[in-house]
Amino acid sequence: MRIDEGRVRALAGWTAVAATGPYLTLKALWLTGHPVGSGDPGAMDELWLVNLLTVGMDVIAAALALAFVRPWGRRAPAGLVLFPMWVATGLLGTILLALPLYLLSSLLLGPERSTGQESGGGLGGWVFPVVYGGFAVQGLALITAFVLYARHRWAALLRAVTGDLPRSPTLAVQRSLACVAALLGLGTAVARAYWAAGGTAGLPAALAQDRSRGVAVMDAVTAVMAVAAPAGLLVLVFRLRPLRPLRVPLLVVWTAAGSLFGWGCWQLVAFGATAAGTTGPLALVQAAQVLTAVLVLAAGAVALVERAAAARGAVVESPGWTRGAAGFGGRERRCSGGGPDCAGCT
Repeated sequence: MRIDEGRVRALAGWTAVAATGPYLTLKALWLTGHPVGSGDPGAMDELWLVNLLTVGMDVIAAALALAFVRPWGRRAPAGLVLFPMWVATGLLGTILLALPLYLLSSLLLGPERSTGQESGGGLGGWVFPVVYGGFAVQGLALITAFVLYARHRWAALLRAVTGDLPRSPTLAVQRSLACVAALLGLGTAVARAYWAAGGTAGLPAALAQDRSRGVAVMDAVTAVMAVAAPAGLLVLVFRLRPLRPLRVPLLVVWTAAGSLFGWGCWQLVAFGATAAGTTGPLALVQAAQVLTAVLVLAAGAVALVERAAAARGAVVESPGWTRGAAGFGGRERRCSGGGPDCAGCT
């Protein structure tokens, strides 16, 4: 039975749009002075900037979902689609990884003890499942729609192998960036793993006194991402196992670097808007986390842009056939002359 990818993509895209509804409604209530689900109305007034930013992020996610299902989305500039989707994949993909781990820890270790802050004026018990349940549905739907969109728009890239990446004059720069990112990522991973294991050195007093299990799980996931992103990039720029499908390390780099960037930036903004602040070792780790992602993004983007340029040049040089840059080891590939199967399509 053949699956109609167009219908699946449309279903996933519209599901992602619908999944933003509960969260946007809740945030709209908070921003208009209705602290539904909050035991501390004053806290919602103090966090108006954070709430406004999250509304904007969810609106962008809905716009991306529409781009994946509407015809105008195929004509949108690649960068205008890829950068926000990279961040969205990092944010939502991390939740999709961390949420099951948190639920599993609750099942194995029992419910987490309530802190004084939670019992005094925290969020209602129904807010967490509504918000993070919506994030989970939104993440699954949006990422599914994007994968099917990418399969259609960048089919040639997803069929390529690691060895198809050209050995350009910038390769030494790419490798240097990857090595620096690996060092920064390793430092970030060590710090996050230490905090995930229960360590509190380097944390502000407010955070050290109220370390929840959910925060520990997020630290552990971030530690894994900080290793995975540079490792995937090293595979790409050093052409390790050149016959490996390019989409495998690309998927790792895409998700892990997006997670480091999205959550690192978010923590810098969110902690800076609260009493926790962003000073000392925590701020350094967050900055190193974001810088790791930026270096990975820069090196990876240069490699992929150069591959696209080399592939287009091969098509122009020999219409109907592509050599060398379009395939690993000088293999010849028949060009369709246009459409999503063309090696030069972007």
